Amino acid sequence: MSRIAAIGLLLPLFALTRSTASAADLWITFQGGDGPGKGKHIVLIAGDEEYRSEEGLPQLAKVLAKRHGFTCTALFPIDPKTGKIDPDHTGNIPGLEALQNADLMVIQTRFRNLPDEQMKYIVDYLDAGKPVIGMRTATHAFAIPGGRTYSKYSWDYKDSSWAGGFGRQVLGQTWVNHWGHHGQQSTRGVIAPGQEDNPILRGCQEIWGPTDVYEVHLREDCTPLVLGQVLSGMSPTDPPVKGEKNAPMLPVAWTKQYKSDSGKMGRVFTTTMGASTDLQSEGLRRLLVNAAYWSVGMEDKIPPKADVGIVGEYHPTKFGFRGSKKGMKPEDYAKE
Repeated sequence: MSRIAAIGLLLPLFALTRSTASAADLWITFQGGDGPGKGKHIVLIAGDEEYRSEEGLPQLAKVLAKRHGFTCTALFPIDPKTGKIDPDHTGNIPGLEALQNADLMVIQTRFRNLPDEQMKYIVDYLDAGKPVIGMRTATHAFAIPGGRTYSKYSWDYKDSSWAGGFGRQVLGQTWVNHWGHHGQQSTRGVIAPGQEDNPILRGCQEIWGPTDVYEVHLREDCTPLVLGQVLSGMSPTDPPVKGEKNAPMLPVAWTKQYKSDSGKMGRVFTTTMGASTDLQSEGLRRLLVNAAYWSVGMEDKIPPKADVGIVGEYHPTKFGFRGSKKGMKPEDYAKE
């Protein structure tokens, strides 16, 4: 049986349970309950070696499903030899076929070099002009060598027709550098002037994360929503640093539209925050939930203060290279 056919059979089965996972599954799906998002399907794609997207995105999926009714499928970087999650394995994210039935793609990958058969599902999704939420390392989501079918999606693509690849052309910025001092200076989110009434920001007070601000120089078609105030330490109560790092503050969340190769337009929300530890911030979780509503055209349904309570236990691992939990399978993140 083809993987496409398998997805077609699995999705109805997902509807029978709140979450679906078994020892043989390479992804997990949380069935949405009652809520404004009922009937909408979000696919969340994890795959970075540093910020624990394999921990953070399942929790975000649980919040979106349990609190707001969206059905959410979480995908992971899998070592094909072991069937276990391995963020350092950059060439395999099973289950991308789910994008064929998705209403929203949430992506947090870093320098992935996926095979053509997997990349095609992402490219087909984008060509349909469907919405995207990019988190943290998604600005440099792909590192695909020149001469390959989908080389132009690489973060460092040089041709002026699509310079900066997926990050620059779809999300609004590719990788540049750290702006705050990585691992020593955290980020406080400050609402951008003039955006106070933006529905995505509804109820989003106290946005903070231990990750640092990225250097970004946005395209003209981007609208900054949240600016990143660089703090002098790793606590939300630390004072901001003085000098050029905060004068001016750089955007850490923005919206734009992208134009697909077929000419269709798609909504985009991007934030350079989003490590698993960042998601301990209620304000950031609410920002992402609101962005999901907006991305699928449901901004009129965004609550005054969306329920973003943690589902189950959530004890994220500190970010850093070579520090991911070993021997984990997708089913280990299915518990509520």
